[in-house]
Amino acid sequence: MKQNTKLFRRDFTLVVIGQIISLLGNAILRFALPLYLLRETGSETLFGIVTACSFAPMVILSMVGGVLADRINKRNIMVVLDFCTAILIAIFYFSLGNVPTIPLFIVVLMLLYGISGTYQPAVQASIPLLVTTDKLMTGNTVINQVNTLSGLLGPVLGGIMFGVWGIYPILILSIVCFTVSAVMEIFIHIPHEKRPRKNSVLAVAKEDLKESYQFVKTEKPILFSVVFLVSIFNLVLSAVMIVGTPILITQVLKMSDTMYGFSQGALALGGLCGGFLTAIVSEKLKLQKLYLLLLTCSASVAFMGISLMLNVPALMSYWIITVMSFTVMGASTLFVVQIYTMVQTQTPPQLVGKIMAALISIAMCGQPVGQAIYGILFDVFASNTWIVLIGAAIAALLISFYSKRIFHQLENVQQ
Repeated sequence: MKQNTKLFRRDFTLVVIGQIISLLGNAILRFALPLYLLRETGSETLFGIVTACSFAPMVILSMVGGVLADRINKRNIMVVLDFCTAILIAIFYFSLGNVPTIPLFIVVLMLLYGISGTYQPAVQASIPLLVTTDKLMTGNTVINQVNTLSGLLGPVLGGIMFGVWGIYPILILSIVCFTVSAVMEIFIHIPHEKRPRKNSVLAVAKEDLKESYQFVKTEKPILFSVVFLVSIFNLVLSAVMIVGTPILITQVLKMSDTMYGFSQGALALGGLCGGFLTAIVSEKLKLQKLYLLLLTCSASVAFMGISLMLNVPALMSYWIITVMSFTVMGASTLFVVQIYTMVQTQTPPQLVGKIMAALISIAMCGQPVGQAIYGILFDVFASNTWIVLIGAAIAALLISFYSKRIFHQLENVQQ
């Protein structure tokens, strides 16, 4: 492994292809299900609450996924969870229309996000085992690009399919994607050293998480400040994007499902471009300058709010929201890849899965709270939605300026 510096070797290539197929089905599904719910109920508050409930298991199970990723063969985790997802969607397919809509969506979305939270740490933890250290940044970028490319194609395909055929063909396509991905992942070989376990699974999980906490506390305490900062930023800004975009485009601007699909595709395209920029500017973008990326995200949301406040034509507002979504995702991708790579390079191999999962889940924990709050706010300010966006942008700007000091400290620790 150390002598072969080629990035796209057999196993890493299979992981990438499996991710493309699996994430494409995931992206189409995540686009269609919330949109179907919003169309059926027309309630922003209910939409925000259901979205928040579904997102919560992802936060919790990300940490469980991290423990599993360091204890169980990562390939097996991917295979089992992809098969489970295919079975879950099949059950949902036959239940839709025969079971009350709201409880069904809450349960299915919670399970889907929970599976995703358990799945991703296995992928993240496998990268350092499949590529050499000098290719780690590139490997992370490739996996991130796969995610964003699937996110680019998924909403566009989902918007067209949903507008023409409805929800059922989308469910069938998702079942096929997850099944094919699971079968392909069976043939992946990821190095795995079985660690002895004398206690119960819960006791082992508790011990592993304690070990990760002690490492961060003694070796990298500044990471606590970073993850808290990102969590607050997610609560304020990421949540308003997740809840606000479908509401603004389909309910406020009265655009079609296909137009909403294109706007979501533009958001993913921003992530794709951000990934390409990472490869170009990663050496120049120092940790102490990361606050500029958060400022860019904050300013982009402010522009969305201004366009609505000024009552510009609906189509123009749509394009402003779409372009700003592109910008937010591009800046976010640059930010995330830098943080992920920094953590991976400074963490012992046996702790990578747990620490990555813990940091990601804690960073995301603000999002469900924010989604529920923004769902209510968009309902309350239904006739003046720009107030919600401008308020979120101002709060995010203040957090971005505060983050400058945190990232300056992080840069000093790195040195």
